[in-house]
Amino acid sequence: MGRIFEVRKATMFARWDRMAKQFTRIGKEIAIAVKAGGGDPNTNPALRRCMQNAKSVNMPKDSVEAAIKRAMGKEMDNYEEILYEGYAPHGVAILVETATDNHVRTVANVKSHFNKGGGSLGNSGSVSFQFKKMGVFKLKPEGLNVDDLELELIDFGLEELGESSDDNGNTILVMRCAYTDFGNLQKALEEKHITPISAELEWIPTTTVPVTDAQAEDVSKLIERLEQDEDVSKVFHNMA
Repeated sequence: MGRIFEVRKATMFARWDRMAKQFTRIGKEIAIAVKAGGGDPNTNPALRRCMQNAKSVNMPKDSVEAAIKRAMGKEMDNYEEILYEGYAPHGVAILVETATDNHVRTVANVKSHFNKGGGSLGNSGSVSFQFKKMGVFKLKPEGLNVDDLELELIDFGLEELGESSDDNGNTILVMRCAYTDFGNLQKALEEKHITPISAELEWIPTTTVPVTDAQAEDVSKLIERLEQDEDVSKVFHNMA
């Protein structure tokens, strides 16, 4: 087991620093999950994932239940997930996941953010080939035999298991699997009564771009600008 470096996290700028932004993101994810698989978490793995992630950001249970109820109503907005690709300054590749009810507004805003941040918005496929979409589970290490767990979960799609740190500097375990194995690994953890801190689908870069501190600051300013957009869910990069 080694140490996993998470390129989506950069300590030089805030990541989901506003609670309202976190709750909005989870609310949209719940709406999309309910629309696709119904409002029963027992039969909807995507909804169970959303509920786990809601807990990880301290979203109140009443708010989660209200979001599910709204998502099942006829008046609920229909959100569409759209992936935008582009380059930040200094050749750093950027992937922007959005959840929007108005794609015309969203693409205009994303393009504006890239332009103002010194980057450029690309076409579909121009950047994503440099990333691999993977399931990412974060666990508290307490009470777990890591070596045994790794052996037990390989048959369920586990590809990587390593240590990382949360925003407070606490050690956590990070597990990665192929996108197609996400459900299998999620089910295996549930059967072992292991509740992840979070369970996400993330874009992991296959190659990284080395940058200086000054260049990293330029890239981070663009990422921060993108993350502040209401329609943006997550931003990924391949900055080393």
